[in-house]
Amino acid sequence: MTEVSGVIRKLKSTLGDNGVVHYQLPIGDTLLNLNDAIGKKLTIKNVKEITCCNCGVSINKSYSQGYCYPCMQKLAQCDMCIMKPETCHYDKGTCREPEWGEANCMIDHYVYLSNTSSLKVGITRHTQIPTRWVDQGATQALPIFKVSTRLQSGLVEIALANFISDKTNWRNMLKGVPESIDLKAKADELKPLICDALADLRLEYGFDAIEELHEDVVELNFPVTEYLPKISSFNLDKTPEISGQLLGVKGQYLIFDTGVINMRKYGSYKLTVNVD
Repeated sequence: MTEVSGVIRKLKSTLGDNGVVHYQLPIGDTLLNLNDAIGKKLTIKNVKEITCCNCGVSINKSYSQGYCYPCMQKLAQCDMCIMKPETCHYDKGTCREPEWGEANCMIDHYVYLSNTSSLKVGITRHTQIPTRWVDQGATQALPIFKVSTRLQSGLVEIALANFISDKTNWRNMLKGVPESIDLKAKADELKPLICDALADLRLEYGFDAIEELHEDVVELNFPVTEYLPKISSFNLDKTPEISGQLLGVKGQYLIFDTGVINMRKYGSYKLTVNVD
């Protein structure tokens, strides 16, 4: 039996041969290999201690997946524009942390199509490929535009969201492997629909601000031996100990034979994990 205890962070992932996703759970000073735990009994206990991932203060409740309330209020990475990039206000001089904004928002971003449970559009920094796709549980992904800033990526995403979803249905994502989509054909269908919007954005930000891409589709294969026909979600605040056979990992979710849990939700929690 393996027992590890400590404060956790979001699952780490790497893309291996044949697009197989390999997962590790950062817990304390340990990186617990989750792929090796599949098929085994896994028990997670909430020690009921939470530590802000930024300042380290002890807290009773976390905000924005691991921060204390004061840090959530002052950090740029917790601002609403992170969830809604089209609301980025760096150019207005009101960014909470201009240096952070310069390093993370005023850099190249990609607009992509992906297949989670269905076709969707999304955006990510160039440094977060393929991590962003893994975190969303996408089985296929295709970058279609490269833009100069986060704001511009959000504006292109909004234009495309008039025709396809920009949300992931996490319950459907966890029910199985979706039918394959010809993402290149979908991109060819969608691009003409937003040509006027792109022309307006290029007029405002410069022709070189938005680059059309012709990339290959990235295929991702998640380590799941069996999917559940009905999804029930664990809540460690209400049920401090959960246990079951680990059937797999997809997105930021652990899939047990007894239910699923979103580990990202519990970033900064101190947990004890047992693998039998």
